[in-house]
Amino acid sequence: MLQFTLRLVTPACAVLKTAYCEEFFTMKSGIHPDYQPTTIRCACGAVYETGSTKQNITVEICAKCHPFYTGKQKLVDTSGRVDKFNRKYGIQ
Repeated sequence: MLQFTLRLVTPACAVLKTAYCEEFFTMKSGIHPDYQPTTIRCACGAVYETGSTKQNITVEICAKCHPFYTGKQKLVDTSGRVDKFNRKYGIQ
């Protein structure tokens, strides 16, 4: 019973070695860009080491200086819309 269940879970390619399976699971050569280590630099001075197909990426804003992540985000009330809503519906 256990052996039957395992065969249902494994793909057919794993049980029967066919030419289609080998072609399906191997990447084609010559069509993929080179994945290499790179450095990402932010305008605030933060530096991140990662991997990419591009080298030396520069960004204007990152997680260290973005207002949403630093907690310095300000809610901007344009032309008193919140006060207008509160007055309209009698909310204090």
